[in-house]
Order: sequence, then C-alpha cells, then structure tokens
Amino acid sequence: MNAEDWLADTRTSYDTVATSYADQVRQLLEETPDERAVMALFADLIHANGGGPVADVGCGSGRITAHLRELGVDAFGIDLSPGMIEVARHDHPGLRFEVGSMTDLDLADGSVAGVVAWYSLIHVPDDEIDSVFAHFQRVVRPGGPLLLSFHVGDESQLKTQGYGGHPMRVYVHRRRPDQVTAWLNDAGFTVEAHRTLRSAESTLGGILLARAHR
Repeated sequence: MNAEDWLADTRTSYDTVATSYADQVRQLLEETPDERAVMALFADLIHANGGGPVADVGCGSGRITAHLRELGVDAFGIDLSPGMIEVARHDHPGLRFEVGSMTDLDLADGSVAGVVAWYSLIHVPDDEIDSVFAHFQRVVRPGGPLLLSFHVGDESQLKTQGYGGHPMRVYVHRRRPDQVTAWLNDAGFTVEAHRTLRSAESTLGGILLARAHR
C-alpha cells in the first residue's frame, strides 16, 4: 500500500467515526492517572525550557490538546481528518486546531517548543516512520521534548469497524519500545524515559519521552 492509499483510508475512517470516537474517549484521562502524570511531566519540561507553542500531532477530537492547555501549555492540534478537526473545534472552542499530516508537517523549522503524538503513530507503516520522525525533529527547537505513546506488540492488524460499529479501514501497528527508540535515535532524538502500562487507553501501551539533540 502506498502512502496515498493508507492516508486516504485513515482520513476517511476517522471522518466516519469522528463523533462516536469523541464520545468514547472524552473521559479516558480521568481513568488513567499514570498518563496524566506523564503529561504533567511533559508540561513541566516545556515550562522549564521557557514555554512556547506545542504541537499535538494526530490530535483527534482534541482532548489531549485541551488537557495540555489546562496544564498551562500553549498547545494546538493537527489532524489528518477534517471530521475530527470539526469535532475538536466544537468541543474545545477557542483552541487552535488545523487539518494536516504528520507525513508532510506544515510547520516552520524550530517553530515549536515540543511535540506530542499520543497514539497517533499507530496507523503509520514502518517505512514511513523515519520520515515522520524527521519532521518532528525538524520542527521542534533543539532540546525540546517529544512525547509519544503507542500500542506495544509485534503484529499489525486490519481494523474494519470501530467506535460505535462504524466501518473503518486502517491497519493498527503495534511496536516494541526498543524499535521505536532506535528510530528516534536515528532521527536525532535521545530517549530519556520510557514505560509500559495497561490502562483504559491500551491493553499494553508504551510511552516514550525524548529530547531533540541540541
């Protein structure tokens, strides 16, 4: 499958499920104290570096963007799905959300203080990851933090329905933390912390906190 095919499938799938998705995930952070603690640490790092805009890439319905704003972070959201962006703008009026792709990130070099990709890499094929991480490294300031979460495992599965039973066509890729760490190292990041956990978000999720090389 070429990039245009999986991007189109992902966009169409999340346009289809946008409202149901937002309804199902809206309260998840209330059930995941460990994830809230990681985001608080990320916010502290942003503040310690002097603040600045933070890109929530693959923001979906905007719940992570909004939570970071509650932590005092100047976060804005980017998502491939216009339907998701419409829901995010409705649910979080006054916050900045825009349509865009992590495979062709339309942000200036060194323009953000940090990047978050919260379970938004799960549909990106392995052969596109290097390009995505290169964009993250390009847009973040030297020393800026990157917060990633992903499903842990070895397999990829085709998801044909979800979030209220609506039709979808997306591959869900599970990865090992050491593989993601190696990709990040190659892209110019240093992983400073990682952990795995079971939560409402994932049966087994991985979280990596990295910094762009100075």
